[in-house]
Amino acid sequence: MKPYDIIFIGQLGTGTIIPFKGSPFIEQASPVLFAAIAASCLRKKIATVTRVSEGEEYLLEPLKTAGVDLFVERGETMQYRVVFKTADIDQRQHFLIKGAKQFAIDDIPPFEPCLVHLCCMGAPQSQLELMRGLRARGFRLSVDMQSFVLQPDSETEALHPKDVHEKKEILSIADFVKLDALEAKALTDADVLQEQANILEGWGSAEIIITSSQGALAQRAGKATFVKFTNASTRGRMGRGDTLIGSYLPYRLDYSVEDSLQFAAALTSIKIESPGPFRGSLHDVLERMGKSLTDEISAEDQKR
Repeated sequence: MKPYDIIFIGQLGTGTIIPFKGSPFIEQASPVLFAAIAASCLRKKIATVTRVSEGEEYLLEPLKTAGVDLFVERGETMQYRVVFKTADIDQRQHFLIKGAKQFAIDDIPPFEPCLVHLCCMGAPQSQLELMRGLRARGFRLSVDMQSFVLQPDSETEALHPKDVHEKKEILSIADFVKLDALEAKALTDADVLQEQANILEGWGSAEIIITSSQGALAQRAGKATFVKFTNASTRGRMGRGDTLIGSYLPYRLDYSVEDSLQFAAALTSIKIESPGPFRGSLHDVLERMGKSLTDEISAEDQKR
């Protein structure tokens, strides 16, 4: 089988977004979509393992257009609703309208070991079993803690951030951990990004990426970097963290934590200005960073 640099695993879905003082709209929106498309603007071999129900194959088109290789099974897609009740874009309420089947290790094709980013939704124990299975097959792992922290209320369908009993094992297995400030608070009971990162690292996390409305923090081996977002609007708030980790990981394969976060924050800032996945170019991102495209490509070619 063709080797890949990064494989993204997760369910596809659609979301009804209800902005604060805005008109509701429906968008193709799922963590795996946002993350894989963000990763596709770099010169990496990217694949996605997902499911789509009959009649909803159109959900795959943005990934195909982005050049992402697809490994697709038949299965239900997710439907959810997200309500922004205040002007604070980090304060939002998720509702799971229709869930989707969870992924098991037997669902994953026989890829050569590489970096896998898990952005599935489902029960923590099932996802942890998938992590163990992938690790046993030799994969490096990146994990979206939202998938573990947000759990549904059986009566209201609302998803609430909850602590995760298995968090220390999850953190110790993963090479990269992505979460936002509210999810980090649910796990650590801390309000400050730096304190959250310190606690997570103390529990065994090798590399932590935490997003907030102001920007993103990345920490490894006790050294933290924070980069502000530069977006002019927040119309594309949905998918902020997924876009950031999707662009961070492929850059991180070649560059430092600091450089990778600068790149990912610039790309994500562009994405936050428009609903849906990232639609810009590498040139747009480098321009936002203040670098020249020629210099960046030259540096990459020299490494090869």
